[in-house]
Amino acid sequence: MKPACNVATLIERFFTERLIRQRNVSGNTIASYRNTFRLLFMFAQARLRKSPSALTLADLDAAFIDAFLTDLEVKRGASVKTRNLRLTAIRSFFRFVSFEEPAHSALIQRVLAIPSKHHDKRQVHFLTRPEIEAVLAAPDRTTWLGRRDHALLLVAAQTGLRLSELALTGMPAAPNCALSPARPIVSANLVFRFICRQLTDSQAAYLRSQV
Repeated sequence: MKPACNVATLIERFFTERLIRQRNVSGNTIASYRNTFRLLFMFAQARLRKSPSALTLADLDAAFIDAFLTDLEVKRGASVKTRNLRLTAIRSFFRFVSFEEPAHSALIQRVLAIPSKHHDKRQVHFLTRPEIEAVLAAPDRTTWLGRRDHALLLVAAQTGLRLSELALTGMPAAPNCALSPARPIVSANLVFRFICRQLTDSQAAYLRSQV
């Protein structure tokens, strides 16, 4: 008889081979998927009385996964959007497993058939021009911190960058670069779609000194 398929081994290969080596996904994706399986293992420990190293693929059937997703919403208060994100990570894992363990195809297909939940998308309300100007006027530009905050707020307002992009993660130092209006600057993880003329030389110099 073929031994039961160990989940821990598959999880390790999923992260190291599929996500990192083959797909080269971002660190944020890795962290999100890791958190999903951390929660899944905690749920399995409470429900099945099994540690992660003792779990088999047969334990993670569609009924178990559905119960896990329900637990996220009911007991942990997760939103439908968060529930769907967890399901996305689980689906990605089971698609990987479908090639590794074809003998479990029926179980895998039942898990992949679990649907995402529909939810109302929150409408994004944008700041008006007076509101933007009020935010930009808030930092005290006579101080170093105020000039920093004003520069970051100005870049955010003019480019629509996310917080993670504003952190300038992965941008190489470029002391000789020139910031010019309407000229995109592309780096490893950050795209400035355009730089407004409002960015003064001193503000641009500050940004360069921080990358």
